[in-house]
Amino acid sequence: MDPVIIVGAGPVGLTLALALARQQVPTIVLDEGPGKDEPRPARTVVLREDTAALLERLTGVALGGHGVRWAGWRSLRRRQVVSELAFDPSEPAPLHIAQHILTGFLRGAVAGEPLVETAVDSRLDAVEQDRSGISAHTRGPKATWWRGSYLAGCDGPRSTVRKLQDIRFPGRTAVERHAVAALRVELPWEGRALLHRMPPWRSSGPPAGEVTARPLPDGAWRLDWLLPPGKDLVTPEVLLTRIRETLAGWSDGSTPPYDLLDTGVHTVHHRLARRWRAGRVFLAGDAAHLLGALGTQGLDEGLRDAENLAWKLAAAWHHGPHEALLDSYQTERRAVVAARLRAADQVLPVLRGGGALRHIVPGAARNQDALFTDGHLGRGPLGAPGTYADSPLAPRQSEARVPVDTPPGAPVTDVRVTAEDGSFVRLRDRLDRGALLVVLIAPGTGVWDRKHWVSAGVMPRLAAAVTALPHPAELLVAESYPGAPAHSVLLVRPDGHLVTALSGVRPADLYAAAEAALGGVVHAERQEDEENEGEEQTAEARAGSGAR
Repeated sequence: MDPVIIVGAGPVGLTLALALARQQVPTIVLDEGPGKDEPRPARTVVLREDTAALLERLTGVALGGHGVRWAGWRSLRRRQVVSELAFDPSEPAPLHIAQHILTGFLRGAVAGEPLVETAVDSRLDAVEQDRSGISAHTRGPKATWWRGSYLAGCDGPRSTVRKLQDIRFPGRTAVERHAVAALRVELPWEGRALLHRMPPWRSSGPPAGEVTARPLPDGAWRLDWLLPPGKDLVTPEVLLTRIRETLAGWSDGSTPPYDLLDTGVHTVHHRLARRWRAGRVFLAGDAAHLLGALGTQGLDEGLRDAENLAWKLAAAWHHGPHEALLDSYQTERRAVVAARLRAADQVLPVLRGGGALRHIVPGAARNQDALFTDGHLGRGPLGAPGTYADSPLAPRQSEARVPVDTPPGAPVTDVRVTAEDGSFVRLRDRLDRGALLVVLIAPGTGVWDRKHWVSAGVMPRLAAAVTALPHPAELLVAESYPGAPAHSVLLVRPDGHLVTALSGVRPADLYAAAEAALGGVVHAERQEDEENEGEEQTAEARAGSGAR
């Protein structure tokens, strides 16, 4: 079968290529650039725990050593500390890393992956689909046609793939603008991110209603100043003045020594593509959505797009196309991003309106900071990972289902599990391999050698049920899981979202849930295709006999 064509060699496209390779699917990455990225210290990304873990699985690199996991969070309003959080080292904390460093690790992993072919200086200019696959034409030094099974457009806000498919991209332009500077300086709150609203110092330029400081490695920081509405030019002189005033304000009046590393202006747009699928063509990342106001991170959502799409394309590539499964990518991911955009757009005018909030919601002065914090720390409707609660892949309600702390459709908690070879691993380490995960909650198994319990109790029956599932699956055993009763069984999708939790070993219910997670009655569709193919072959044979 032909490889999957990926247009765009940014973090989302490279992540998708590596995720497909992990599931034994070959890809061609079309990179319109030269195959390397210019270092830009002021262009950084904040990764939540699950997306950072995804990249670490795919690259084999511990990203924490190349970025900074925040030690805490501080929020100020004028001169008053409104809230302050300290992260326990064992708790998940956002990871702040320069994007060119992250992309470099992804490029390095792709270079060592035989299932990924990269074509640099290759700009897409045509896409053609037919029943058996897709053809893409690129121009450049090596202008040629490429043949693939599917095509994923991960080519950014001005996506050529989206335009060639005539997919609308409505939304709002310049929702927010920020002046950005990366500099090396010593600040009073080492390792902690800061949000300072309405800083008290007098600005010589346009007023800065909000300043964010986020730590980077080697004593560097990224500072973002929210700019007033409009298109006023941010000159180097204006930016230097802002830097000096801000650092002086945080350092009791005198500007500390600093080294300016990089500057820029970051403009936030809110847009959402009408469709994320057009036949064999899919959109992901900034090609499908733009968001980022109030601390939300667009790359985080793009990486979740890649993880969601990868296992579905891999299933179609290995086992034959199943339209309901492929359609679910748009249904699930677009709904999550749309909800995030709605949440930001609803609170943005209120929060940016300042004191007006107090007249709308009682006690809103306290809630205001919580909303900002949610966006920056990955919590609540502005920042928490999306849940596919209304997914078309959700199984029917069953009397065998038991409630656990993870709702169906939400990402599972990363617990220690025993793998089939007897080794202890993290549940998250088994994700993105293309297999369903079946997790038995069996207290006490962690203190005994696997050989003592693998053939006892419910294990043989559960192992037989897992073998009979309509898709490759891996059986894991956990001592405990938050909210899960003993001897319950969890079914987890390849991308780490919970399908269901069942009370005990119920092969029929487990099979039905697995079948639903794959988009329905897969085998019936294949059988129909095989019958149709058989009828065509019979007709051809009869026609050939008549000709003789």
